[in-house]
Amino acid sequence: MAIHTEPIGSIPRPAALLQTMQSFAAGMTTREALDSACDDVVRDTLQRFEETGSPVVTDGEQCKSSFATYPLDGIDHLAPDGVIIPFSDGHTRQLPRLTQGPFHYGHKSGEFVRRARQFTSLPLKQAVISASALSLLYPEKGLSGYPRESFLEDLVREAEADIRSAFDAGADIVQIDFTEGRLSLKLDPSGGLLRQFVALNNRVLEHFTPEERRKIGVHVCQGSDRDATHSADVDYTALLPDLFEMKVGRFYLQMASEPDRRPLLRLISQLAGRQHKIFIGVIDPISPIVEKPQQVRDRVIEAAFFLPPEWQLGTTDDCGFSPFADDVSTAREIAFAKIAARVKGTALAAEQLGV
Repeated sequence: MAIHTEPIGSIPRPAALLQTMQSFAAGMTTREALDSACDDVVRDTLQRFEETGSPVVTDGEQCKSSFATYPLDGIDHLAPDGVIIPFSDGHTRQLPRLTQGPFHYGHKSGEFVRRARQFTSLPLKQAVISASALSLLYPEKGLSGYPRESFLEDLVREAEADIRSAFDAGADIVQIDFTEGRLSLKLDPSGGLLRQFVALNNRVLEHFTPEERRKIGVHVCQGSDRDATHSADVDYTALLPDLFEMKVGRFYLQMASEPDRRPLLRLISQLAGRQHKIFIGVIDPISPIVEKPQQVRDRVIEAAFFLPPEWQLGTTDDCGFSPFADDVSTAREIAFAKIAARVKGTALAAEQLGV
């Protein structure tokens, strides 16, 4: 297949795994039992990915509490009353708040890659949370004896180590989840917060060589949790110019759920450099309807009018299917059916375009 296609990350977890995770958190299940359950589900996830024909696979974030909070599991100096993220249906998610320093990760993504690498020989992708998202842990009033800049230095060091741990464990591609990018424009329409976020993430990326950054990408979307979004009402065109200042080689851009894609695709074609691979979302994880391969094909051909399919255009899903472990709004079978449609539809487009 000449047009590359990749998943974003999360896949809905089976009910039995969620029960085991909850039981472990309550101290009623051993670590050995949890590890065994995770092995079984990751093996099944990778097998299902391979059955879709996906040329790149992921563990589906099966054993993460969420795409954003996995580094915090096991850390003691956190309070539950951090930043609140509201979603369009009225529900919220709340980040914890750091109560003391120094800051460090409780878990790094390499451990998830090592588990997955046992069960597949295909190229493996690993999603990591952005430094900018974790910067929201630091309280607005500050911390005695631990100034914000000291926290950011620790955060940058840990975020770099997180990415390196994934590569060292066998990941072929690392994707930085930056869903707070579009949300930041809701919090600060001037774009100042967005530019701060981009600058912080670039502090991490500057520790990697240009060749390493070709294998690192950034994902943005309007949020996806319980079939709701957090920033769909924010103008996407306000995000893109600053987003393309990120020092990555790959961009994974939510697009299938956008009502008017062509102006966005035109802007992306103007912002993208020759060194960039652009993965356009052709699957809407929030919609319960499984896209037909022909529908995916048409979306790819639409994007190919603006982005050269021979070397720059790729396809992906708009977002993960279950970024938070307890989100069961999408069935596991539906997620894999949508992935299969993306893979087949991308192949149909490549055939029609002759690439």
